[in-house]
This record gives sequence, C-alpha cells and structure tokens, in this order.
Amino acid sequence: MIDLNILCNGDIPAISPSVGAFIAEAGGVCLEHNGHQRGKTLSVRGYRHNQHTISWPLITGQSRAAWNDLEQATEYGAVAVAVLVAKAEIGYEILRQSRKGTGFDYWIGSASDEGFVEKAGLEISGILNGDDRTIKARVKEKLNQTDQSDQSQLEMYVIVVEFGRPLAEVQTK
Repeated sequence: MIDLNILCNGDIPAISPSVGAFIAEAGGVCLEHNGHQRGKTLSVRGYRHNQHTISWPLITGQSRAAWNDLEQATEYGAVAVAVLVAKAEIGYEILRQSRKGTGFDYWIGSASDEGFVEKAGLEISGILNGDDRTIKARVKEKLNQTDQSDQSQLEMYVIVVEFGRPLAEVQTK
C-alpha cells in the first residue's frame, strides 16, 4: 500500500510533517485530476515490476484551489509518491535533500545505530498525464542529469511518476 497520508507523520527522515502534508495533498490533487479514486492501483515498472494500492488525503475544493497550478502540483505530488515507492521498491528511505548542482534531488539510504547511511542518490520527476514515449524520454533525461554526480560513485536512481495511469517508473544506473 502506498498511502500518502503516512507522509504527514514525520517518520521519514527528510520529510517533516508539514512538508509531508503539503506534498501528499499535491499528489492527491494530481490523482483526482485524472479521475482516480482512493484505492486505485499504482503500477511500478523498470527496476522492479509491482502493483500497490494508492491512497491520499481528502481533496477538497480548497485543495484544488491551492494546487490550481497543476505543473507545480505534479512536481510536488511526484515527490510524495516517489518517496514511498523508493521505500517499498528499493528499500531505502529519503535521508536528506540534495543541494543544487548534484544532479539528483535526495540522498537515500538507511538509518542505523550510527546515524544515517547514505547509499544512493534519487532524482524524481512527475508527469501529469503522458504516454510511454514521454515517460521513457523523461527517464532518459533524468538519468543523464545524474551524470553530474558520477564522481561520488554512488548508485543513482530515477523515479518518474505519471499520474494518468498511475505509474511509477523506477530506473537505476
């Protein structure tokens, strides 16, 4: 189950409860914009092939007004979905946001007794409604973008979330 409501709990190291509520609402707006109802199946492909039921916070008229810029909602909503897909499919948590110029959005890894262990980088992108060609092109673009961090020798992941189906394409290099 990919439940965007979980993002509001503060259980993910780099997602505070307020940021979690913000991005979860954006994701819900994008999903409902495409006619989906809670309990819809989210398909995951690429790195692994899987399916998860997806749920999100109640979306109101106020939510839709706040996220009337669907491009911005798509960007933040994709983060909401990708954070949970990364945990479910890759097994890593979002540990901290990356700085500009690194080629990726988040450091991912695991929490241990010694603190956070950064294992990889994660680049996230969203598409409100697109076909396979659009998704594959975005994945390629984002994988190329991570070239900036090749000197780190960390594994890099890309998750592109497409809200029309919905689908999460997970790739690594």
